[in-house]
Amino acid sequence: MKTTENQAKSVYKKALNVYSKDMANISFSVLNLLELDLKKHDSLELTCVSGRMGLSNKILEPNINRPGLALSGFFDSFANERVQLFGRGEYAYLATLTEKKDLSTIEKMFSFKIPCCLFSNDLKPPKEFLEISDKHNCPILTSTLSSNELALRLLRILSNTFAPKISIHGVLVEVFGLGILIMGSSGVGKSETALELIERGHRLVADDVVEISCINGNTLVGRGANKIIGHHMEIRGLGIINIRQLYGIGAIREVKQIQLVAKLEEWDAEKVYDRLGTEELTTEILDVKIPLLEIPVKPGRNVPIILETAAKNERLKSMGYFSAREFSRNVLRWIETDSARTPYYTDDDTY
Repeated sequence: MKTTENQAKSVYKKALNVYSKDMANISFSVLNLLELDLKKHDSLELTCVSGRMGLSNKILEPNINRPGLALSGFFDSFANERVQLFGRGEYAYLATLTEKKDLSTIEKMFSFKIPCCLFSNDLKPPKEFLEISDKHNCPILTSTLSSNELALRLLRILSNTFAPKISIHGVLVEVFGLGILIMGSSGVGKSETALELIERGHRLVADDVVEISCINGNTLVGRGANKIIGHHMEIRGLGIINIRQLYGIGAIREVKQIQLVAKLEEWDAEKVYDRLGTEELTTEILDVKIPLLEIPVKPGRNVPIILETAAKNERLKSMGYFSAREFSRNVLRWIETDSARTPYYTDDDTY
C-alpha cells in the first residue's frame, strides 16, 4: 500500500517537472494555430486552402500586419515575420494585380519569410496568388469572420500564447469572485486552507504549481500547470484527492485573474504585525504589482474566514472604500472634539 502511494506521488511530481522543462522551450506554429481548441466566442474559423507544406512555419511575434503597402511595392520596414491579414481592401488591390498579370510584387512579397496569410470575410484568393504561395511554402488561411473581428480574436490569442509566464509554488482559488494566490513555505497549510474554502462554496483554480501569465503587461492570469493533474490536491495524511469528483464541476475553474496574494507564515512572537491595515503591502510578479496580505498562522486562527474577509475588503477597496483609513479619519475627528477630552481632563488640570 505504501509503495503504491509513493509511486503515485512520484508520478505527480514527475509530471510537474516535465511540464516545467517544456515551458522554457515553447514554440508556436501555423499548425498549432489551426489546431487550437477555442470556445465559440474565440473561434477563428480558419481553413487552410494552400501552402500546406508550410504549416510548420513558426509564428514568432504576437502581432499582425496588413500588407497593403507591400502589395503596392513598398517593402521598407515590411513586417514579414508577422501574420499577414488580407481584408476587402487588400483583396481588391490583389485582384487588380492578378488581372494585369503583374505578379512581380507578389513574388517579391513571398521572397520574404512569411509565417502565413489570412483572408477574412471568406474571401477566395486568386489562383495565381495561391500558386506563388504554394511555391514558397506559405500557408494561406481563410476565415468567415470580418477583418476587425478576426484581428481582435487573433491578437487576443497571440497575446495569451506569447505572454511572459512563470510557475509559482502555491494555490490559486476564487473567493467571492476575487482571485487569491495563497503562498507560503511547504507545510504551512496552503492546501488545507484552500480545501476549507472549497467546502465553503468557493472554487479551486490550481494547487501546488500555478502557471502565471502576464497579459497586456498589467494583468496576471493564473491556471493549473498541467491539465492531466489539474484540480487534484495533495493533503498530508489523506493523499491526492480529485476536487472535481468530490465537490462537482461548480467547485473548479480553469483560469482566473490574480488580484490578491496571501502569504501564510508561521506565527513569530518577535515580529510586529500590522494590526490596523493602513499599510498597503504589494509584491511583484512578472513586474506587475499585486496587493499582498501577510497572515500569521498558529493553532486557533481560522485562516479561511480571514481570506473570505480579505476578499470582501479588497472588493470594497476597488470601489473606493478603505476601512482602515476611514477608521483613522473617524478617530482623528473624535480626538479633535470636546467629548474626547472630557474623560481625561478636569477643570483643575493645568498645562
